Amino acid sequence: MDRPLPGEYNPYFQNYFDLVPSGDLLELLQQNGGEVIEAFMAISEKKEDYVYAEGKWTIKEMLNHIIDAERIFSYRSLVAARLDGMTDLMSFDENKYANNVDVSGRTLMDLIEEFKVVRISSVFLMSNITDDQSKFKARNGDHHFTARAGICFLIGHALHHINVLKTRYLQIP
Repeated sequence: MDRPLPGEYNPYFQNYFDLVPSGDLLELLQQNGGEVIEAFMAISEKKEDYVYAEGKWTIKEMLNHIIDAERIFSYRSLVAARLDGMTDLMSFDENKYANNVDVSGRTLMDLIEEFKVVRISSVFLMSNITDDQSKFKARNGDHHFTARAGICFLIGHALHHINVLKTRYLQIP
């Protein structure tokens, strides 16, 4: 599957797409799942509720956000892959979603397990999309959205948050 072209996604997502390394998108999606799991597995239980600044998410809330975004962008990819030109894939307010979930009673390990299941589902979806389906432009507000853009978003978005985890939460240069 080829990478998406400009016009297949909201330009706002470009910073995520720029993080996606060269290679086969489906292989990268699987590999990226392992990178997310490895990054969050390295967090000690003492640090899973850590916040690096007031008003920022805890590490558990960040992982929950990655899970929410994975579900949303997998759905968007499904809409595009099913050649649905009628459904309008409006944006979502990530902060509103984060404010309306309580992860305080969950462990980071529990969230990691949930991420694994959601990512496996995304991989199954994406690995069964034809080339033509991957290019179909669904409606996304004032922009289009393709399934192959969805794959790049999932990879790049997760990489962005791994980078934030390392640099801001763990202070790893």
